[in-house]
Amino acid sequence: MYRTWMRFFSPGPAHHRLGLVCLGVGLQHGALPTVGPRTLGHHVAVVISAGRGWYRGTDGPRTTVTAPALLWLTPGVPHHYAPDPDTGWDEGFVDFTGPATAAYRDLGCIEPDRPVVPLTDAAGPRAVIARIARAARPGNPLLEVETGAAVHELLVALRRARAGLAPDGDRLLAALARDACTPLTVADHAARHGMTTAELRDAVRRAAGRTPKDYLLGIRLARAKDLLAATELPVAAVARRVGYDDPAYFSRLFTRRVGLAPVRFRAQQGRTVPGGWHDRVPDPADPPLIHSPDTP
Repeated sequence: MYRTWMRFFSPGPAHHRLGLVCLGVGLQHGALPTVGPRTLGHHVAVVISAGRGWYRGTDGPRTTVTAPALLWLTPGVPHHYAPDPDTGWDEGFVDFTGPATAAYRDLGCIEPDRPVVPLTDAAGPRAVIARIARAARPGNPLLEVETGAAVHELLVALRRARAGLAPDGDRLLAALARDACTPLTVADHAARHGMTTAELRDAVRRAAGRTPKDYLLGIRLARAKDLLAATELPVAAVARRVGYDDPAYFSRLFTRRVGLAPVRFRAQQGRTVPGGWHDRVPDPADPPLIHSPDTP
């Protein structure tokens, strides 16, 4: 016995320009029929939250699938899979496509070479799939926009839920972020963590989908933006605060990456206030009360 619910969508050209579109969503349970062999022209993320089964790709052996797990179905790649007929499984799937898939692949959020991916927990991805299913209600005027936005969220949730990323990867990234504005080379950072440069590069790529240099640069530039917007420090002082002794080099780098020179960014975004900005992130659910001057 099994239960199946699914909906499929046809986004228009304007929706495709958003980068990702959702083509379908489904929730299934039990000893489902075998899928394939087949080849698709789009991506599918199949999240297995309970049960077990098998997957087979192009002319390969069967791979055991044990929940929680993710099946990546990649365009143009033949695949064949099914739950164990005795136990079945709980499955949620999302079909999607769009030009942004190439960037997500480069960032390691989509892995064509790993069709079966163990997850630490399927709760996060399943919650996103459930929201896509709710958005599929008849007559929803924002169906394509809402489901397309949720595909972005799903890819992030799957990245976070992937087994093998935490906690070591998270601790390494946190340590790099803490030291990002010190004038250290990538080799210096690697040595601090008892790693070779190649080992650090591989670890950061697995955890963040980026090179160590790009990861550190992103943190430095974010801090530089904060200082430019929230203080009146000279640009040379901002450069030193984020690890650059040469302010001219910092300005060229900032301009190339941000698209504005530091002084131009400050002119647009400056919000200098007495005492500076608060460091603690506010809780959107509990914002501070702002009283009108006329409020007693």
